[in-house]
Amino acid sequence: MKESFHYKFDDLFNPTLSALHKLGGSGSTEEMEDEVAQLLKLTDEQVNEIHRGNTSKLTYRLAWARTYLKNYGLLDRSSRGVWVLTEKGHGIKQVDKEAVKREIHAQDKKNRQSKEMPSQAEGFTETASQELEIQKFSWQEHLIEEVQKMHPSAFERLCQRLLRELGFQNVEVTGKTNDGGIDGKGLLKLGGVLTFHVIFQAKRYKGSVSPSIVRDFRGAMVGRADKGLIITTGIFTKEAKREASRDGAPPIDLIDGNELAEKLKELRLGVDIELVEKVNIKPDWFKNL
Repeated sequence: MKESFHYKFDDLFNPTLSALHKLGGSGSTEEMEDEVAQLLKLTDEQVNEIHRGNTSKLTYRLAWARTYLKNYGLLDRSSRGVWVLTEKGHGIKQVDKEAVKREIHAQDKKNRQSKEMPSQAEGFTETASQELEIQKFSWQEHLIEEVQKMHPSAFERLCQRLLRELGFQNVEVTGKTNDGGIDGKGLLKLGGVLTFHVIFQAKRYKGSVSPSIVRDFRGAMVGRADKGLIITTGIFTKEAKREASRDGAPPIDLIDGNELAEKLKELRLGVDIELVEKVNIKPDWFKNL
């Protein structure tokens, strides 16, 4: 019988803390997610269970857990997206989840009384400043939906353009059938000295990429390229990720839908970013004249 993912966001407060302590006080979002999955002994089915779009329930609820712990003063995030324990967080291994929620809800109430715009998700409210990581899922889902509407050949051309923008040279879309899943190839030169032959596969998926696809692609890569890359609008199952980095086999690099959306945003491919000006009035400044 399939076991579903039943943990609420607040059930993940202490596993998140434990994971970061075990990782030495810092870790990427993916490292933390893997560590939490191990701590909770989650099955592959539970890890892969989708919340909506391309976001798993584990990923989505861990994002809320980190947001609460950050605003509680236990976590912080660097400009490069690495999560770290604060000085306060280093001294705390367990929290009372109800106390954390009371504190954050009190902060939210205070902000709303100060005419901050409230927001709501999964039955609880947060201020806009607390919601930044969660908002990311919304625009990513919208962008991925647009990409998924593309014709397969257009998606291959998008991947071609993406790789060119990332510094690949001689990028070609092969368009061959029965070629082991190879959709294109290119050259990647590191430091102007080392050149790697790279083949790529473009998977315009709405679901999950299985480990068999990774294995088949690796079989097509051997003897024809130095590196392999699979780009998808879907997600890679936990088993597919393990297969991609399996010991003793040529590693395959993976770009899932959320990472693809981030790259398109970073390179401004089909994406515009609007910066909103916020004016803060300083009453004390006027009083001191």
